[in-house]
Amino acid sequence: MNNRLSLVLAAAALVVPLALSAPALATSFAVLLGSSERPDADKARDADRNPAGIMAFAGIKAGSKVAELAPGGGYYTRLLSAAVGPKGYVYSFAGKPSVAVVEWAKRHANVAMQVGQPGDKLSPEPVDVVWTTLNYHDFKNNKQGDSDAAAKFNQAAFAALKPGGVYLVNDHEAAPGAGVSQTQSHHRIESAAVIREVEAAGFKLDARSNLLRHPGDVLTMPLKDSVRGKTDQFVLRFKKPKGKR
Repeated sequence: MNNRLSLVLAAAALVVPLALSAPALATSFAVLLGSSERPDADKARDADRNPAGIMAFAGIKAGSKVAELAPGGGYYTRLLSAAVGPKGYVYSFAGKPSVAVVEWAKRHANVAMQVGQPGDKLSPEPVDVVWTTLNYHDFKNNKQGDSDAAAKFNQAAFAALKPGGVYLVNDHEAAPGAGVSQTQSHHRIESAAVIREVEAAGFKLDARSNLLRHPGDVLTMPLKDSVRGKTDQFVLRFKKPKGKR
């Protein structure tokens, strides 16, 4: 880990005590957005993605242990590793990790790549948060015998979490009644369908966030570059009931 990020992580550990409220956490996380280690392309997406608010909503704290499902190019990998600080850890799980995430993990002692397939163990230890953003609809398109990757990832998330832990799911909203019928054609999924599936795996819906809602979005429109970043997105926080293992 280089000295510059070490200073950022140490600062995060100092300014993000465990008892802070979500708004206070979001304010603290906002300091991390300006890190010189973050690519300019990441910073250009911050206004649309509201990462400080979403991490606070998920309960990310200094010292948190996180299993990140399908990290893509590592936008959140980079932020989560800074937010959890040197006493936290991020297990970034992917079938084919991107070069950017692999390189980030090589340079940062609190990030490890977990390479596997749907249903595999997400982390070598219990975690506080399982995190996935803008991926759930794609999980539905990955068929696994009589099931799909979403069902297997939900089960794996439940197994990975500590009792009381959080499963954070964010995706593009589909029109009411669409269910899972537009995951491939429109890259959207109805939040009600996600709630049913995740709760079927043993979770309880704990809260919804409106941080990424865009009421003007036409929910019947396929996801295209022209609407990317402006889609109506749901953010769901599920919890693994205490007493469950």
